[in-house]
Amino acid sequence: MPTMTLLQAINDSLRTEMRRDNRVILMGEDVGVNGGVFRTTEGLYSEFGPDRVMDTPLSETGIIGAAIGMAVYGLKPVSEIQFADFIYPAFDQIVSELAKFRYRSGGEFPCPVVVRTPYGGGIRGGLYHSQSPEAYFTHTPGLQVVIPSTPYDAKGLLASAIRGEDPVIFMEPKKIYRSVKGDVPDGEYTVPIGPARVVQSGTDLTVFCYGAMVDVCEKAARKIQEEGYSVEIIDLRTLYPLDEETILNSVVKTGRAMVVYEAPKTCGYGAEVAALIAENVIDSLEAPVKRVGGFDTPFPYTLEYVYVPHPVRVYQAMQEVLQYQ
Repeated sequence: MPTMTLLQAINDSLRTEMRRDNRVILMGEDVGVNGGVFRTTEGLYSEFGPDRVMDTPLSETGIIGAAIGMAVYGLKPVSEIQFADFIYPAFDQIVSELAKFRYRSGGEFPCPVVVRTPYGGGIRGGLYHSQSPEAYFTHTPGLQVVIPSTPYDAKGLLASAIRGEDPVIFMEPKKIYRSVKGDVPDGEYTVPIGPARVVQSGTDLTVFCYGAMVDVCEKAARKIQEEGYSVEIIDLRTLYPLDEETILNSVVKTGRAMVVYEAPKTCGYGAEVAALIAENVIDSLEAPVKRVGGFDTPFPYTLEYVYVPHPVRVYQAMQEVLQYQ
């Protein structure tokens, strides 16, 4: 079984699905001849040609608008927004049109568009290339929001997104594009959209995370476990639909919970997880639910490491939750 980076697994998934289904097309800025700004589509233009791997004008609203039309007429477009920070010009097309096509047509017209976009910090991109806008899309009925953290999941979840009949916002944590490696099977396989992944089991504290924060939480957990604590880590993988059963069962088992994410803390996705826990299993809690997120400021350049949750900050938050009396 080959070992791949997250980036290579995404590329492999796109190639596999394009070979399997000739309705799958790629479109976006520089995805063709250049292979994408991060090289996630490298080699696909030469194999499938300009009719299926299309370089587009610098117009995010045009990219998504064209993809919607293609999907309604039977194609399976995978649109790349070069950075999640640039998705906002396409926001109206995504939330007002793409997300609502199935509903407004009474189920007659599915709109299977996959919107791939790298998000988050880790490359010293500053405030215009480091944002984490996932919460905007989880608030929009009709969209599925998926964020992988491992190469295996990246390939399988992207395959499921492409094969589905509903629009998917597929957000890729660019910080770990090349730093995280793992075994990825050759050929076709899927990982279902919806279920969370239990990264490691524990009994004293549950930590919920996704994307690049999974690795951060694993490092923090190794440190706190040296003090005799047992930590359960759950990779949400799919923010919408959310695996509520796994979340609640884990909190009932451990009695303490944290949510780690790199978007601004206020109204970040962790607030939804905290509210879900409070509404359903508050009697099981032995401490308040702790959120560890970015700060409520624009994303900084020189202080990126301070802004994004890192193992030391997560470890300190774990101490607070575990020592709460």
